[in-house]
Amino acid sequence: MWYSTLQKSSKLAILFLCLASCVYGQKKSTQPVYVDKPFWQDYSVKYYTKDNPLQLKSVAADRNGSIKIFSSAGLMLPHAGQFLYPGTLVSDQRNRTSGSKKIQHLFTYADQFVFLDDKSIFSHAWAGTLQSRHELPGASMGAGGNDFSILISDGTSLHLVHNSKTLFKSRIDGDQISALGFDPSTGYFWVLASNGLHRFDPKTGQLALWIPGNKLTAFDVRGNKAVVGSSEGFFTVDLATKKVGALQQKIPVLAITAVKIMGDKIWFGSTNGAFVLRKEGKFDYYQGERWLPNNEVTAINAGPNQSVLILTKTGLAQLHVKSMTLHEKAMYFETQVRERHIRHGFNASLSQMDHGNITTGYLADSDNDGLWTSMYLGAEIFRYAVTKEADALANVREAFEAMERLYTITSVPGFPARSYERSGYVSQLSDPERWQHASDAAWDWKSTTSSDEVIGHMFAFGALAELVNVPDLQKRSIVLMDTLMSHIIKNKWYLIDYDGKPTLWGRWNPSYVNGFPTNIGDRKLNSSNIISMLQTAYHFTKKPIYKEKAFELMQKHGYFENLMRPMNQIGLAPDNADLHAKNLSDAWNHSDDEMYFVGYWGLIRYAFNDTLRANFKKAIIDHWEIERPEKEGAWNIFTALTGTSRFDLAEAAWYLREHPLDMVDWAIENSHRKDIELLAPNFRKQFTKEVLPPDERPIQRHNANMFTLDRKTGNGISEHSAGDIWLLPYWMGRYLQVISAPVKGQ
Repeated sequence: MWYSTLQKSSKLAILFLCLASCVYGQKKSTQPVYVDKPFWQDYSVKYYTKDNPLQLKSVAADRNGSIKIFSSAGLMLPHAGQFLYPGTLVSDQRNRTSGSKKIQHLFTYADQFVFLDDKSIFSHAWAGTLQSRHELPGASMGAGGNDFSILISDGTSLHLVHNSKTLFKSRIDGDQISALGFDPSTGYFWVLASNGLHRFDPKTGQLALWIPGNKLTAFDVRGNKAVVGSSEGFFTVDLATKKVGALQQKIPVLAITAVKIMGDKIWFGSTNGAFVLRKEGKFDYYQGERWLPNNEVTAINAGPNQSVLILTKTGLAQLHVKSMTLHEKAMYFETQVRERHIRHGFNASLSQMDHGNITTGYLADSDNDGLWTSMYLGAEIFRYAVTKEADALANVREAFEAMERLYTITSVPGFPARSYERSGYVSQLSDPERWQHASDAAWDWKSTTSSDEVIGHMFAFGALAELVNVPDLQKRSIVLMDTLMSHIIKNKWYLIDYDGKPTLWGRWNPSYVNGFPTNIGDRKLNSSNIISMLQTAYHFTKKPIYKEKAFELMQKHGYFENLMRPMNQIGLAPDNADLHAKNLSDAWNHSDDEMYFVGYWGLIRYAFNDTLRANFKKAIIDHWEIERPEKEGAWNIFTALTGTSRFDLAEAAWYLREHPLDMVDWAIENSHRKDIELLAPNFRKQFTKEVLPPDERPIQRHNANMFTLDRKTGNGISEHSAGDIWLLPYWMGRYLQVISAPVKGQ
């Protein structure tokens, strides 16, 4: 997130190429292509303290890549941490001769560790020759200057020490010194106190108030420039001219606790997370245990191998960067899904984990097992179409067979279950009242299947029948789409459950659909979905009834007009609408977005004729236009189905790059941030002017509001599968040739 502005300035990675479109026989078109060159992917390795009352004061790394932490219990080391497998902080026992010393501070000089105790300044580097006695028993901070001169302080007094001689003494009365620094470009030491930044001249011993301030807390200096943090924001100072910049308060958190300049970035610790100011003026924010053991930051420093060390109240975070292509990220997520997110072939979440511990928890059932699995199945279908990899085909077969069994485990012909599980566990499953016993006493299945599931089914069955040239799978997928659509038509456009009644959401009957006012989303959505499904069924079965019924719905019952209705007309139900319509339209429904876009595969790809295709293209692009602020990776890629050259590919690639590798549902808070522009309450629930990057907001499926700022409950209790969230847009983009194969080079 911080290391390279390339991944933020995503348009730099877009190469416009002329491609012959091979989609549904349309004329050649030109679409942009994202060239998959390596980018910098960041991730966090965390180390927690075992003793919570411990005070963690400073952290540093030396030229050898060794990391040490100074705490109230002495020196500590990070132990055994890996990505997703946190380590601990343990006592540093490496140098036996340091054990008896009363170490009071740790810092680095010339990339070597330097220690300050009550009697001396010493190091194990330089053959141990740095062993300089001092006269300030309470010294608790230090900074190295030229020729091994060291400025130390106990919070009030200042001593400049060189070769066991105290060269100068000074003090600041009536204020508390909080930090020391040295600027090698000028040769001056800098001393920060609550009410000002002071300059200390090592040649004369003169201490001068350089910049007055108020509630100053932290600073760093480089090249005659200082960045000074306070409890109310930060400001910059030109130390040569004493010109002070404006107090910056449009930042994530006002209360600054640490400042560190690294390259062209400025890092800040705060009372609620860490953030970095990139050179283009925007912030990356690291908050919550996706990134940090604790949100109260005590120190920040450069780590080995371009990492960043962030010390917090209860542990250390080491933020790493790794050069990675989208394809390499896809392969990481492929492993994530296969290792811990497959339940009976379904694409499932890992639930009830112990505080982010991915070796705990269980694979949970879901109302939408069929939908999430359809989307993962779609991803693997596209992967196989692109790569022809045996592993992809094996994944396709396993997911398809899980879907296929949804149709054979129920007691109603053509009616798919939501999910199934071994018998004897109903009381432990979600919505236990919805589960039914299968004819096979060893299994139970979940009823009340909704339109969310069946549109996902038809998308996946159609993609499989078209793109996977494996005869038995093609035939079986066509049988399923025929079985499902026959059930719906036979039952007058309803899904009929085990009790002989329509399910709550499986309803496409004209009296139901057209019973909604024209501005209610379900009227447009259900019309769009059923036409998509009928087109898909006709395309593969060639049964005239599917085409006849589709035109009947479009021409006689107004479904064409419904699905073509502009998205900007969707809104709150009028006052005279019934309660059902009002409940469905209290705000924008992002699950509806998911159903629309998944259905667009069949709507435009299998359109009955070019005239309909042209109109459906307009409807899809109209929908995409209203979704653009969300920068939703999947919806941008689905829009490319139309052949349009304008579908925000740069934002789709941004979504894929910026998505965190850590898919755990950590608690995340952003609503307090001062660097985001909040909007007034609105129908779309767009809370901010600009959407935050995926790695700064809660983990979300595509049916969620991308403008959601906070997740305050269940910290670390579950992990999402990347199967539907990330792999679907990536592999679909690869199949549509708007994302290239990985390209070598940095």
